[in-house]
Amino acid sequence: MASPTTLELAAGGWWGGAARRLLRNRAALLGMAIVGLIALLALFAPWVDHHSPTDQHLESTLEGPSGQFWLGTDQLGRDQYSRLVHGARVSLTIGVLTQGVAVVLGVAVGLTAGLGGRRTDALLMRLTDVAYSFPDLLLLVLLVSIFGASMSMLVLAIGLVSWTTIARLVRGQVLSLQEEEFVLAARATGASEVRIALRHLLPNVAGPVIVTAAFGVPAAIFAEAALAFIGLGMPPPAPSWGRLVTDSFGAMFVAPHLAITSCLAIALTMLSFTFIGDALRDALDPRSQGGRGVPDVAPAPAPPLAAEERRAA
Repeated sequence: MASPTTLELAAGGWWGGAARRLLRNRAALLGMAIVGLIALLALFAPWVDHHSPTDQHLESTLEGPSGQFWLGTDQLGRDQYSRLVHGARVSLTIGVLTQGVAVVLGVAVGLTAGLGGRRTDALLMRLTDVAYSFPDLLLLVLLVSIFGASMSMLVLAIGLVSWTTIARLVRGQVLSLQEEEFVLAARATGASEVRIALRHLLPNVAGPVIVTAAFGVPAAIFAEAALAFIGLGMPPPAPSWGRLVTDSFGAMFVAPHLAITSCLAIALTMLSFTFIGDALRDALDPRSQGGRGVPDVAPAPAPPLAAEERRAA
């Protein structure tokens, strides 16, 4: 087995240093702990709930927290704790999957615009500007009203209004990397644009894209809650967090615990992902820390060139 090259060691050292800086951030550790706990509760919801989230206990409507119902019950006697735990599945799934859609679309458009020449760049950026000009909530309402409010439709709709920022970011990064030596060397050896994009450019834009996606998860969760509040979220009896907020609004003065617990779940999750996003931004770009730290190893410009590319360079 060949020994690792200097570039490989540098690249590994940079990502390793980023991981160490991330783990030294207390806010990030707190955010990851909260998100991890919520994710575990969501994953094992059928085993950690006390009652089915759809079971109605009509003799116990709007009860406060008790030994039988840890977080009380709603207007139909449904266990609030069970609905929160099962709702975490829906909200976290929507938050993560929408960012997957946004990253795929944004990276594809950004790479194509940055590498496709002036005309392709102008066409794709004008289309991106058109998509960006639509108010997000208005476009979400339009899409969900036309195609329905299933989970797959919500994921697709929120993803379609979230990709423009990533596309602009990737396009800017690609244009700035076009004149770097490792890209020029790869192009001089006859490497195709696809190879350059996948092997040399994509690894270099991964950091900013990861940070943007981390900030996008709480925005997607909030978007689902906003749609549910105006009656366009997951159809009942699906216990999404947005649906819980909507259901609690009518009984806010009679049973305030319903609004407090559902809003607190959304707020804690959004704050935790914000902590993680801030920490990722500082860890992946030490210069953004305002001189508070020096990177352990200077980031490598790209993965190592293939043997024939190194000889040609």
